[in-house]
Amino acid sequence: MQGDAFRGHDESSTSLNKGTFREFIDWYKDKVEVVKDAYDNGSKNCQMLSHHIQKNLTKACAEEVMAVVMDEIRGRKFSVLIDESRDVSIKEQMAMILRFVNDEGKVLERFVEIQHIERCTAVALKEALVGMLCSHKLSISMLRGQGYDGASNMRGEFNGVQKLIRDENPYAFYVHCFAHQLQLVVVTVSTSTPAIADFFNYVPLIVNTVGASCMRKDALLARQHDLLLEKVENGEILTGRGLNQESSLARPGDTRWGSHLKTLLRILVMWEAIIDVLEIVKKDSIKPTCNGGAFGLIGKMESFDFVFIMHLMIELLSITDILSRALQRKDQDIVEAMHLIIGVKDSLQDMRDNGWEPLFKRVKIFCDKNEIEVPDMDKEVNARGTSARRRQKVTNMHFYQVEIFLAAIDSIISEMNHRFGEVSFDIGEIAVLPSQLRGFVGRVRRSQEFFGCTELPQVAEIVVKVGMDRSYPLVYRLIEMTLILPVATASVERVFSAMSIIKTDLRNKMGDEWLNDLMICYVEKEIFRSISNEKIIKRFEEMAKRRMLVPK
Repeated sequence: MQGDAFRGHDESSTSLNKGTFREFIDWYKDKVEVVKDAYDNGSKNCQMLSHHIQKNLTKACAEEVMAVVMDEIRGRKFSVLIDESRDVSIKEQMAMILRFVNDEGKVLERFVEIQHIERCTAVALKEALVGMLCSHKLSISMLRGQGYDGASNMRGEFNGVQKLIRDENPYAFYVHCFAHQLQLVVVTVSTSTPAIADFFNYVPLIVNTVGASCMRKDALLARQHDLLLEKVENGEILTGRGLNQESSLARPGDTRWGSHLKTLLRILVMWEAIIDVLEIVKKDSIKPTCNGGAFGLIGKMESFDFVFIMHLMIELLSITDILSRALQRKDQDIVEAMHLIIGVKDSLQDMRDNGWEPLFKRVKIFCDKNEIEVPDMDKEVNARGTSARRRQKVTNMHFYQVEIFLAAIDSIISEMNHRFGEVSFDIGEIAVLPSQLRGFVGRVRRSQEFFGCTELPQVAEIVVKVGMDRSYPLVYRLIEMTLILPVATASVERVFSAMSIIKTDLRNKMGDEWLNDLMICYVEKEIFRSISNEKIIKRFEEMAKRRMLVPK
């Protein structure tokens, strides 16, 4: 259940590290007399669980879990979430999660299988997906949604996996993972103008320079600690549980959701400490490249350009981060996701129309506090990025408001509109549906059960509870389809995070079948907890003819 190994490297009686299982037995038998007697009487058989028995016990557990999962999903329409990644042994693995609505009207996502794949072509991935469904006796005709990332072999319009699946089942609608699309929006806005692209070129340099050694990291944390104490004594910041926690700089990455915002927030909070550490590097480093690098970074950070873009990016990315976190929820449905996206677009438009003055005021306060020169906004200067010989003059106000502020917001709004357009689905001409919808709406307005209900999953649960799914089957089918359509592949990403816990560097020779069984027990531990030992023992005994049964 916890993903730990059964065996240790050395389980002999003289070993000081026999592995978690044997060490636990040794600890427990000294406290419980019955266990000690059983251990002593059967010590010859208890020296080591055979590798074969371990694998079969794990398989029995996994099969019991999958039996519960298949009972939940068989006969229902479902969506499939797929992702691929490499494990510690450099094998390409494909994980599959199924999303469906259960008997109570609740949206569930269940991990089904992880499989080693030799090729990452669209045809090979499609065959692997269909094979995984068939191995669990699930029909592709019941598939109603596909959720993948934006790789060309997955989303290709003509030869991608989604197209090959839709050739067999035209009702298996494809939804590009919203969380991946949002991350692409963030990456795009980070290069939307030359000034912003230049800013993000310097951010990793600052993080790497300050965190290049343990001594610099310690100096950063120590200086930040001293500054926090000083601000608490002066009453500049509040104290309380969870406030002013020790933190370090995080590197931004194009594939890590929210990493750009986290890095910029850390730089803002630790501004004075970072400047102090860079001054130490400039003063004490014996390498000219470190001296020069720190010298240049101090000058860059203490410029109005850097401070202005940092505050602008924090505000923009804070708006998208709320959406990013919401999209990673397991119970998120596509209707709510579209409402959230519309809300983000409205917030961005409001910032474009009314956000300049508040932003400029915050930047000016920050610059005054840290003794950074604020340029005269009405002064004409040479256009940035052009030769002085061209004599193209613009005011500082035009540069910061038009060429950076408006350009960045327009870029992110345009990218959002491009990647998150209106979603529509052709369900055909159903003559009965309009009348059912009218009857359904009238029934809902008369029913006390629906008062205060604002979320679609809650509507589905109440519909099932009061039996309206049988009275209005087409309406319920429409609700069910809306709920099972995938929004993001965050659940599959979590599966690979779990795999890194189970298949470690010390267990990198684990076979694919055993890994899959361990993953099922670990990921679906809620179901695993509910299964009795008696069921697992019975399945284990039925797996093969044995010389003896498991003792009572």
